[in-house]
Amino acid sequence: MFEASQLVFYYAVSPVHMGAGSAIGAIDSPIQREVHTLHPMFAGSGLKGALRHHFNRAWPRAGEGDRLANGLINRIFGPDTGASDFAGALSLSDAQLLALPVRSLKGGFAYVTSPLALARLHRLATQAGRAPDWAVPKVAENKALVASANLLQGKQLVLEAFEFPAELDGALAAIALWISAHALPGNSNAFFSDKFKADLVLLNDTDFSHFARHAMVVEPHVRIDDASGTASDGGLFYVENLPPETLMVGLAQASIERFKKGSRSADSAALLNAPEVLSRVFEGLGAAQPGIGGKLLQIGGDATTGRGLVLVQPAQP
Repeated sequence: MFEASQLVFYYAVSPVHMGAGSAIGAIDSPIQREVHTLHPMFAGSGLKGALRHHFNRAWPRAGEGDRLANGLINRIFGPDTGASDFAGALSLSDAQLLALPVRSLKGGFAYVTSPLALARLHRLATQAGRAPDWAVPKVAENKALVASANLLQGKQLVLEAFEFPAELDGALAAIALWISAHALPGNSNAFFSDKFKADLVLLNDTDFSHFARHAMVVEPHVRIDDASGTASDGGLFYVENLPPETLMVGLAQASIERFKKGSRSADSAALLNAPEVLSRVFEGLGAAQPGIGGKLLQIGGDATTGRGLVLVQPAQP
């Protein structure tokens, strides 16, 4: 079905709330999580909707004809109405958790990952035709591997209230270098790229799952009564956010454009093939139609309070 694939990284610049509706418990509005791991995730449908909204604003429309079936946005993402007429040419997978920022005694915070997260990255990269030249290291429970000694206090790594005996690992350092080169390229990302290369930590899947569940940003919100200017009864609620500096990864896939039979006018532009669809989305076409690669995308809720800013970075060659 899909003839081209692109590995895509999503780096949270601000807290991100990709909501999962209401919940019973202390957190009224939790984030989206995988059911089997409880790792945070970005649903592909939400990512695709955010991209479509972005391009609706970023790409100027030449006229009302652009809103019809042969408009470029509809051709890439599918029709606004009549979804059964034809499918869009672009598909986005769910974004999976790759590295989570965790408070560290030294260095401010560490980028923490796990064998499961790295194995998923390896699988996605291979599917996108970018098979890495590294293998996933193993680490014992209650132990840690580190890419450098920057975060160590003696031979101990302290993350939040937990201490882990830690060892330097050259294989992990090579993985950190590979990820930073593909996910955080360019001068604008230099500080975070260098920090990622030095401060990547590998924990056992069991230890990592604790932070994946409990190291989120939980913010209290108060609903104010307009008449009294005070808090409404029952107006206190808690919203969960993915913390800034989190790194997620997923796939973008494309096929040749498809149309309802007989819907294309004789003077319409030629169909984009699959690589051209991905190129138009991530690289763009000049100043008139800029791509999203290396730029910020707003996803999820609470946009008016600065939430949901995510750097979208297609993997570099």
